[in-house]
Amino acid sequence: MELEAHVLELDTRLMLGVKQGETLCMDMLLQRHRGPVIQFLYRMVRNRAIAEELAQNVFMRVYRSRTTYEPTAKFTSWLFRIATHVALNWLRDRRHESNQLSLSAGLERDTERQIADRRPTVDQLMLNEVRLDEIRQAIAELPDRQRAAVIMHKYEELEYTQIAIALRCSPQTVKSLLFRAYNTLRVRLAHMAAA
Repeated sequence: MELEAHVLELDTRLMLGVKQGETLCMDMLLQRHRGPVIQFLYRMVRNRAIAEELAQNVFMRVYRSRTTYEPTAKFTSWLFRIATHVALNWLRDRRHESNQLSLSAGLERDTERQIADRRPTVDQLMLNEVRLDEIRQAIAELPDRQRAAVIMHKYEELEYTQIAIALRCSPQTVKSLLFRAYNTLRVRLAHMAAA
């Protein structure tokens, strides 16, 4: 718990430094949070290049918001609120391009597969990849807010209150979103549990 408080304190101090015009503080925040933000965005949009572009947008917004920043919530909650907003806007604006994104995400996974050399067997790898693709697809088919809540909860390990801040809703609404999302996923992926 002390480590978590130290991290919060450091992020807050860094952002307050950015507010005061210290460019080194922005560099440090970028270094600390760029990877997790890109991962979150990648899980939302399912395209690495777009996730990296959107992450630049997120950090530009962080920088532009420096003068109005107030440490009223955990820095990561505030950061993921911005990232969620950027991702949901992009998804809304690009809904018609989703088929093209699925194809490029598949090509990206093929490239990642070629790089890895410590694979158990080809059969196991193929089975695992099929299962992962099914899980990713099931998550991708969730409504946008449910998908964002699941990704923040399961992959980013954010607490309900942090997710609520990011989605601009109550923690009870987050519980409801996650309950509906996990029920949907349970039904869609029930055949995997039986296997």
